[in-house]
Amino acid sequence: MSDDEILVFAGSGSKQLTSNICSYLSIKPARNEMLTFSEGNIFVRVIENVRGRHAYLVQSTMFSPNDKFMELLFWIDALRRASAQSITVIIPYFSYAKGDKKDEPRVSIRARVCADAIEAAGADRVVTMDLHAPQIQGFFRIPVDNLYGHPALCERFKQFGLENLVVVAPDTGFADEARQFANYLKTDVAIGDKVRLNHDEKAEILNVIGDVEGKNAVIVDDFVISGGTLVKTAIILKERGALRVFAMVTHGVFTAGSMKSINSSPIETLLITDTVEEHPVGLSDKVEVVSVAPYFAEAIRRIHHRLSISEMFP
Repeated sequence: MSDDEILVFAGSGSKQLTSNICSYLSIKPARNEMLTFSEGNIFVRVIENVRGRHAYLVQSTMFSPNDKFMELLFWIDALRRASAQSITVIIPYFSYAKGDKKDEPRVSIRARVCADAIEAAGADRVVTMDLHAPQIQGFFRIPVDNLYGHPALCERFKQFGLENLVVVAPDTGFADEARQFANYLKTDVAIGDKVRLNHDEKAEILNVIGDVEGKNAVIVDDFVISGGTLVKTAIILKERGALRVFAMVTHGVFTAGSMKSINSSPIETLLITDTVEEHPVGLSDKVEVVSVAPYFAEAIRRIHHRLSISEMFP
């Protein structure tokens, strides 16, 4: 094995994605193992010789995010203690990115705690995709590369051959990102007027700002959990005269009841990526998974050979 060969390790939350990444890099996943003992403790071991070499670890932190995050820290520590020259952590879905601010008294800024823990464990770089709050990059004192899922999703959506499109952001907070989708598809943007009153994952869609009548609407967002926001937005779009409704979401974080809501909604097809590959529910026939493995593979290749990542998204 060459000293310059890329070593990509899979955490238990991203085994299939890691396998796909390695296929694009024409390498095999580096050898490691993880055991969970009867009382719930996690044991990780790096089998590959990483001394003086650059290691890349792929681990989404979902289902269960706490277990997956602790496992992530253990992998970083194991690689550091095995004398890896550098450790790049690939976190396709960073679940605690939603905890990015202190917006009420006596709450934790959870994303900052996670950032501190990743650094303290010994990571040298983080690569993720579509952070819920881009400012989280500033929580780290190490480099953070935030990749985008919209090129992969839009390329697949183009294959549907639809015209007279409008991209719909479910709320004002996603308006800038929705414009990226719209620019890629060369169409206009409409914005939902959403109000979230508490932490129960339920939101109220009050209105849609923009012209959607007689158009094929595609709702875009960074993640979906219960599907409530997508479904309510889809219903309002139909009420406002949209012809057909589709959706594209980077992170498919589906919980119990989500598929029932989506199946009964006006949404014809929901495109998601494979940043989250373990789901507690079976996916609906309406849900289609688009792989972003080529983007993570190219990011790893560029980091390894000291090339620009920003050129991936002109």
